[in-house]
Amino acid sequence: MLGLTCIDVDGTLVGSSNEVLPQVWAAAERAVVAGMHLCLSTGRPAFGRALGYARRLDPGGWHIFQNGASILNVATGESVSEALPNELLLELVSASRRLGRILEVYTDSEYATESGDRRAVEHAAMLGVPYVRRDAFSLSGQVVRAQWVVPLNEQAAVMAEPHPGLSLHPAGSPGMPDTMFISVTRAGVSKGEAIRRVAARYGLSTDQVMMVGDGENDVSAMRVVGYPVAMGNAEPAAVAASRFRVGHVNDGGLAEALDLAMALP
Repeated sequence: MLGLTCIDVDGTLVGSSNEVLPQVWAAAERAVVAGMHLCLSTGRPAFGRALGYARRLDPGGWHIFQNGASILNVATGESVSEALPNELLLELVSASRRLGRILEVYTDSEYATESGDRRAVEHAAMLGVPYVRRDAFSLSGQVVRAQWVVPLNEQAAVMAEPHPGLSLHPAGSPGMPDTMFISVTRAGVSKGEAIRRVAARYGLSTDQVMMVGDGENDVSAMRVVGYPVAMGNAEPAAVAASRFRVGHVNDGGLAEALDLAMALP
């Protein structure tokens, strides 16, 4: 059995219903009872639905949020965060206001968006938090991440724009299939680097780790683990980075991956 399995949320843990299937929860419980650590590895923030998922998957463990910008122990509340430099945040907010493009700004525990666009409203519901329109600079904690929320046909243009000093992590969600979420962190922050840190805290080599994902923002994680697994609905980049392939998220493919992790030596 592997020591650690890392799990993406959108397109892996949850599908088009934005809910976790019963057979997936059952497989996760079997893995934890057997002694495996489960680690949420998501672009979502450490509040709302994602925090609930983490607490249910492994209530005493470390979990990765915000594409590696937040690493949180959900039992102790200890957080290892990567700040988004203030000067780069200023540039992002200025561009958002100039272009009229949705930008979300996140700390470890809350977020702000100045947009009233329906995508901003729908995303709040998907995250499981109330929609509140607020100034991007009104957050009291350390900002760790920003996020462009754009129509699918604008993804390429946004990715081609210069973002010096920053890393971009594009990801979609079956819950909002017409939308692309382009997470923005300090350069060098990624799910892959976060998994290295979590594995080290458990005294594990990344060779003993599985990563299950479906999107481009999962590729950095798949490349550092010994057992990269792509969902049946995975994007081509995730499939290319994988060693194993399981079923579609809507068919409970993650349960198949967890059973595989338990069977591996």
